[in-house]
Amino acid sequence: MTTEPFTLEARDGVLAGPVRRPINLSRDAAGSIHDDATAQTLGFRGGAVAGNIHFEQFPPLMLARFGEDWRRRGGLSLYFLHATTDGEPVQAFVGAPETLANGVRRASAWMETPEGVRVCEGTAWAGGEDLDSALRRRVAQQKPATDLRILRSSRVGDTVRDIPSRLDSTTALRRLEGVTEPLPEYRDAALFGGLVAAPAVAIDALRAVEKPLFPTDGDYVGMFGAIELEFIDGPIFLDRDYRVDGRVLALGESPKTEVTWYESTLREAQQDRPVARLVMMSRLLKASSALWT
Repeated sequence: MTTEPFTLEARDGVLAGPVRRPINLSRDAAGSIHDDATAQTLGFRGGAVAGNIHFEQFPPLMLARFGEDWRRRGGLSLYFLHATTDGEPVQAFVGAPETLANGVRRASAWMETPEGVRVCEGTAWAGGEDLDSALRRRVAQQKPATDLRILRSSRVGDTVRDIPSRLDSTTALRRLEGVTEPLPEYRDAALFGGLVAAPAVAIDALRAVEKPLFPTDGDYVGMFGAIELEFIDGPIFLDRDYRVDGRVLALGESPKTEVTWYESTLREAQQDRPVARLVMMSRLLKASSALWT
């Protein structure tokens, strides 16, 4: 966890957070894209910091730009362009907002290295639903796949329902030691009537649909390509029972990857109240699969 205070700078309508050095929390996960040896074998500079870790630099900027509306009925939609390694410095930004026809306020959001290399880019919003978010646009532009091997059993439109999901506070609180922007509500249950899940943990709650939704063939290495987290009636809490529904939005490919896009919706288990929605894109690396090599 960072010990340096959060400082906010305003530049020509753009809000900039401090430069942080995110930790690769999964660097000991042998055989994953976060493991140095595996990542380098696949052509990367080293083990990659997960995209959901980068999400954790944005909430203070979102709250500064949109206020409490963001955590109740807002979202952040990011497409990842450049994989960073353990401790590399990065800085998050959010642009000036515009008001859409439905009253939703939307702004651009991105992250850069000190040299100006874009790590990710997309949109953020508050005050309602944004059906034209950065990732919704990309899903609509995804060309259908013609040769899927790892994902040969998946089909666009496949669905799963009522997958149980629960975020355990014991595990989540230990993980806070690596959060770049630790907000008070992550540790103080009195602020919102329960411990609020930090973004990377909250995203994991919505990922519970992945295994039943994508019956993959053989071993492979995957990595996050894009993440959109939207609060329908947030926030997401630790130690609460949820259920998740999932749907395959698109399947694609590139010379080096097979691509999955899916949407999942998190509901309170007891009241069946929708709480949050996720749009996720993952890249499955062909060079890591015997089906391609």
